[in-house]
Amino acid sequence: MDDFDVEFIDRDDRNARFVVRGLTPAFANGIRRAMLADVPTMSIDTVRVVENSSVMFDEMIGLRLGLVPLTTPPGEFELGDEVTLALDVEGPATAYSGDLVSADDLVKPADENVPIIDLKEDQRLEVEALARLDSGKDHAKHQGGVAIGYRHLQTVEVVGDRDEFADDEPRIVRGVVEDDGELVPAESFDNDLRNRYPDEEVAVSDVPNAFVFHVETDGSMSVEDLVLAAVESLHDRADELEQAVQL
Repeated sequence: MDDFDVEFIDRDDRNARFVVRGLTPAFANGIRRAMLADVPTMSIDTVRVVENSSVMFDEMIGLRLGLVPLTTPPGEFELGDEVTLALDVEGPATAYSGDLVSADDLVKPADENVPIIDLKEDQRLEVEALARLDSGKDHAKHQGGVAIGYRHLQTVEVVGDRDEFADDEPRIVRGVVEDDGELVPAESFDNDLRNRYPDEEVAVSDVPNAFVFHVETDGSMSVEDLVLAAVESLHDRADELEQAVQL
């Protein structure tokens, strides 16, 4: 990992863009796939309905509960561990994800305002649920990353003055460009190079082995935790392969 250079462009707990240098395309794709499939999260897996006098079937209630993101602190649980949650709401009211009460303070809804169902007068929903730790390769509801992608970092070089009779077609670029060592998000100039270089002719090319990652999580963990856990899973799988080859 010492050969890799990471630089954040923008980030918060759930959304980040960063440049990684020193990656091959295969390794970049491996990190993306690991974030989607290998990093385990808690998700409601089993629901026992105590009372449901709403207009919605039990199976639909269970589906909605299964899609509620739950906080999953890295390293606190092992695959297959379970945590109990309960929901008891009586109408007239809307049952939200925040109404779920967890038996473990470490596991709770990542968002409290996800609507489950709107209950009318004299309607009640009471359920007991089991959340289980599993990975995205088992079920998509365990994917902590909801939007993960990457693209080549591109560099822009001024090659001369723009011909006054040159074609005025848009020069659209996406993501992030590198200009004289500065990382510039393309949306800062409306993705059109003419806005940044109005009177200049420019050449755009890919920076070798440099990729811009855009990672968004569902709130089950931070972007940093998701990325580090994904890289760790790749490291563990490489160790397993090395040991298997040596047998």
